[in-house]
Amino acid sequence: MFELAWPWMLLAMPLPLLVALLLPRARQSISAALRLPHGGLHWPDTARVSPVSNWRRALALLAWCLLVLAATRPQWLGEPEDVPRSGRDLLLAVDTSGSMSIQDMQIGNTAADRFSTVQMIASDFIERRAGDRVGLVLFGSRAYLLTPLTFDLKTVAKQLDESEIGLAGRETAIGDAVGLSVKRLLERPQDQRVLILLTDGVNNAGALDPQKAIELAVANKVRIYTVGIGAEAVSVDSLFGSRMINPSADLDVAMLTEMADKTGGRFFRARDTAELAGIYREIDKLEPVAENAETLRPVEEIYIMPLAGSMLITLLAVLLPWLRARRLHEIVAT
Repeated sequence: MFELAWPWMLLAMPLPLLVALLLPRARQSISAALRLPHGGLHWPDTARVSPVSNWRRALALLAWCLLVLAATRPQWLGEPEDVPRSGRDLLLAVDTSGSMSIQDMQIGNTAADRFSTVQMIASDFIERRAGDRVGLVLFGSRAYLLTPLTFDLKTVAKQLDESEIGLAGRETAIGDAVGLSVKRLLERPQDQRVLILLTDGVNNAGALDPQKAIELAVANKVRIYTVGIGAEAVSVDSLFGSRMINPSADLDVAMLTEMADKTGGRFFRARDTAELAGIYREIDKLEPVAENAETLRPVEEIYIMPLAGSMLITLLAVLLPWLRARRLHEIVAT
């Protein structure tokens, strides 16, 4: 759509006409270049004549109109586009230790290991975080940043989907995972630093103690949402019949709860697939995604076109008389 940014500049359009009407015309002295044989016939010494020819006046008027049009800043507006506001910087730290292979979860009616369940549900969660920068940290015996913070959510989800149990070792370095995540979030605004930590065990590896990691997160204002993965009761067959066991006996609920409470987050318990999916929905409410609250219309400034036209016509009005005079001079010289 065509639009004038400063339409009030059109008020300057009749300015040359007002000048012509209000100011008196200049008198030009004309000397007689041709002597006539009859004394009664002669040119007057002065006459009220216009020093500018009609065609030059028309060119000047056209140049002025184009100049005023350029001053109004004509623009071409594109279609409106929604611009997402910059959201949170969210790191997802996922446990890939050996215990994540325990099959105490279900996907549909099929038994599934903990890590496969996390992959399936977390991928959907990641793709819903439009407007946020999301990154992925994997930890086992060590902690690795697999995907830096990015708006490319499909890549983050794909990286998680292609990860495997034991990729970072078979043990659990929770402290190192938190320390690495805090380090990666330091450059981001303080009110946007969020970490979601998913684990099924207790810290038994790594260089950083979980308590020190909690202090580090608190000092750098990183909110941590901790999620404990694993069922609490599973029936297993033995020589003495079936019996119930707790496959999540090693889960350090106290430490994970303390970590969430001290950093302003929350601790969640995911005993099955439904609970895990509900946890992600709850986190969506606690940390809302950025909304398309702003609308932007691309603007292309086209004032250069009438401005260039005005300059070209002005140049033409100056050059044409000079070229004509030069041509007459050449004719007289020959």
